[in-house]
Amino acid sequence: MISVLMIEDDPDFATLLSEYLVQFNIKVTNYEDPYIGLSSSIKNYDCLILDLTLPGIDGLDVCREIRQKSDIPIIISSARGDISDKVVGLQIGADDYLPKPYDPKEMYARIMSLIRRSKKQSNHGNQTINSSFKIDERKHEISYNGNVLTLTPAEYEILDYLIHQHGFSVSREQLVQHCKSLKDKDSKSLDVIIGRLRTKINDSSKTPKHIFSVRGIGYKLIG
Repeated sequence: MISVLMIEDDPDFATLLSEYLVQFNIKVTNYEDPYIGLSSSIKNYDCLILDLTLPGIDGLDVCREIRQKSDIPIIISSARGDISDKVVGLQIGADDYLPKPYDPKEMYARIMSLIRRSKKQSNHGNQTINSSFKIDERKHEISYNGNVLTLTPAEYEILDYLIHQHGFSVSREQLVQHCKSLKDKDSKSLDVIIGRLRTKINDSSKTPKHIFSVRGIGYKLIG
């Protein structure tokens, strides 16, 4: 599950966003008091959503303080329309700026984009490695337990995306949108691709080792 820290003094707004994101296996922990948010263990979270208009302290100061002690991805979410706030926020370390009001779908997309980018930056060179899978982006190849898999373009794109989101649940919509080679953009085509991938890595849908179905959401890859 993805853990998001939110510092937002509007509890109704925070609850609305939390209820939307939980369907994508994203848990939001909100602090209305920015000082409590600052004292929380940042390392336990994958992303921070930060309001600027906060009680007792400006959100830009919170951003500065957090960036000094952590490289957590930061999304500033604010109703303040001054362009200088956006410019300063990005200059002092925020990774994104989303003005209020916004559609929760857009916040979800930005969270996933930032986490994906952060994970790529933590990898070394052109290879993404975990215990079983290795991606060689230069050769456009994916190996499983040291053996190069023979994949169609659509299979490569789906498996590549699942590996980069390792351990995180990915919605069916995300996978379909990400797969540019998928001509038939429906869930049945995705199920066929997942089935073929499971066959190629000797995985089972009933007792999976790697590709797990997440009820009501989509899939996640482990191992």
